[in-house]
This record gives sequence, C-alpha cells and structure tokens, in this order.
Amino acid sequence: SAPISRCKLNGILERLNAGEVVIGDGGFVFALEKRGYVKAGPWTPEASVQYPDAVRQLHREFLRAGSNVMQTFTFYASDDKLENRGNNLKLTGAQINEAACDLAREVANEGDALVAGGVSQTPSYLSCKSKADVKAIFRKQLDVFIKKNVDFLIAEYFEHVEEAVWAVEVMKETGKPVAASLCIGPKGDMHGVSPGECAVRLVKAGAQIVGVNCHFDPMTCVETVKQMKVGVEKAGLKAHYMVQPLAYHTPDCNCQGFIDLPEFPFGLEPRILTRWDMHKYAREAYNAGIRFIGGCCGFEAYHIRAIAEELAPERGFLPSASEKHGSWGAGLEMHTKPWVRARARRDYWENLKPASGRPQCPSMSVPDSWGVTKGHADLMQQKEATSKEELEQLFDKSKTH
Repeated sequence: SAPISRCKLNGILERLNAGEVVIGDGGFVFALEKRGYVKAGPWTPEASVQYPDAVRQLHREFLRAGSNVMQTFTFYASDDKLENRGNNLKLTGAQINEAACDLAREVANEGDALVAGGVSQTPSYLSCKSKADVKAIFRKQLDVFIKKNVDFLIAEYFEHVEEAVWAVEVMKETGKPVAASLCIGPKGDMHGVSPGECAVRLVKAGAQIVGVNCHFDPMTCVETVKQMKVGVEKAGLKAHYMVQPLAYHTPDCNCQGFIDLPEFPFGLEPRILTRWDMHKYAREAYNAGIRFIGGCCGFEAYHIRAIAEELAPERGFLPSASEKHGSWGAGLEMHTKPWVRARARRDYWENLKPASGRPQCPSMSVPDSWGVTKGHADLMQQKEATSKEELEQLFDKSKTH
C-alpha cells in the first residue's frame, strides 16, 4: 500500500496546474449541529466564537482524514443572515469570520493544508436588494479574509448564478485565487440557467475553479460538473473543476435538491452514503477530470478518508487516519468472529447492498416542490422572528402541497 506521508505545501492553483488531487473537507454545519454546536434553521457559524474547541477538533479530524483544504467555518456569516428572522446573536460577521480564520489557519499549519475563506448566498439577494447592496455584504466579509491572509477564496452554496457572479467579481478585486461553487443539479440554477452556461458566466467573471456543492448526492454532482466542463470547453475557456456533494443519496430530488425532501433536515440518516460509496464517488470524480474533490452536508471524516484512500495510488500516499483503517476492510482479519473475518475483502464491501432495517419505509420520497425562489413574496426575508400567524399560514399551505 502507499506510504503515509505529505507533499510540500503549494498554493491551490499550483497544485491543480500540476495535476494534483486536492481533497476538500466535509460539511461543518451539519456535523456540528449533530454534535450540539450549531442550530438547525439559521445554520449560522457562531460556534467559531462560542465553541472554538469544537470547530478546531472538527478541522483536525478532516485534516487527519486527508483534507488539503481547511475551509473557514464562515458559512452564512453575513450580517444580514446573522440577524435574519429573530436570530439575535449579538455577534458580528467580522467577529465570527476572524475567529474562524484563526482556527482554520492554526489547524492547516499542523499539516499540508490550505485555508479557504468562503462566502455564501445572502438573504439580501433573495429579498431582491440591489447588486451594489449584495456586493457590499460580500466585500465586508472579504475584508476579514484579506486581513487574515487566507490562501484562496470560495463562493459556495449559490442557487442563482447571478449572485455567484457578483461574489466572484468582488473576490477578483482581492488578487487571491477564486473558486465558485453552485448548489445546483443537472437542471441548472433556480432560474433555469444550465450548468454549462452557469460555469461559463463564472469563468468569465474571473473564477479559476468552478463546480458544485451541497443539495445533491455525489454522482448527481459529478454529472452536473461534467456538464459545466463541456460548457466551458465549448466556449473556448479554461478552468479547474471542483465537487463537494452531499453524503446523502438523493435520486428523488427535484431542482431544489435535498431541502425539498420531507426528511430534511432531521430524518436524513437512512440516506447516508457508506465509505465504500465514497470510493466510487472519488473514482467517478477523478475520471471526469475533477481534481478538487471534497464534501458538504453529511460528510464526516471517515467519508473524506475514503476519498483519500481511493485516490492514494494517484497521490502517492495515504492520510494519517489510514493507520487505523485496513484497506477494504482488512482490519477485520483481526476480528474474533469468523463470519466477520470472512468480510475482510474488497469484493464483499464493493458489492454489498445495505439494508435500511426499516420495513415500513419507502425507498424514495416525494419532494415538497413549492416552487418559490428569488422574487417570490414567500422568500422575502426579515429581521423579526417568524410570527405564530405566519407559521400557521405555512402549516396550512404545507397541507395543500
């Protein structure tokens, strides 16, 4: 097997230009929500200030599993999101982002990792604020990333390419390398812009790395990035490609992705991919020409380790966490039970069709499909908490869908 070692530190574009595989990290908001440090609903990252040890430990677990990128835990840390719908934290985006940058850099310095500062879609855009207003929100976040000297920038989790382009345009002003990642599937963004066209717009705006994250399962995301690649190449442009999908199977999703599933967010566990599913994903992504391969919601460290192990032949080394994991179940050779020792082989795990243990449950769900997006009255955001009357209206509406 490949030796456990590290390559020397280069920037993101140097690595990708050299054809190296860059492994991302996993989904911090979901992982920390399960651990009791993030509130589902607002999904904001105040844990960077309130519970730094929890954030630091999660960074360390992903680093040990093979991640080359420590993304600052700054998802949804724009001031308009921190104040949205009664989310009164008494913390500013700048305070959270500074703490998040320090934690990511501290752990990145413990290994072969880069720090990426990330911005995501804003309530202001959904509420139809102006381009200048939305760009001002991004600029405020980027001021912290420049002050803290992150290695590169990611615009991630954008449902509308228009807003992502605005983010990229602001990011380009910094001179840092820029990655742009949309949370879309093969049908395109929420206004129907195809993946290929989305990618072309992002590259023309200045993104050197384009791709998708969140909302869909790994194979769906790889398929979407393939479409992006075709669009970029057809336009005579060049880019690197990234993919950071969900760790959930989503064959029943519509264009809105997993947030339309009735199980979102508290009943998704039966859909989690196994580590062996992740091997298939890593290989599929690599074969598609994608070289920045990571994860989003649902990804835990063992999922990232599976990516690193699958691509160890190409990378020339295994992650540190592989010292506690035999290749394709080889550690089971040490098990006390003979029938479990018989599972210490690749063909067993590669061909297993895992049961859910839920005989009364369907294998697929029916997405909610309310069909509201930017510009719809239901998506206008507010600082005030959602009222009881507003909730009653939503409960009634949900019965008719």
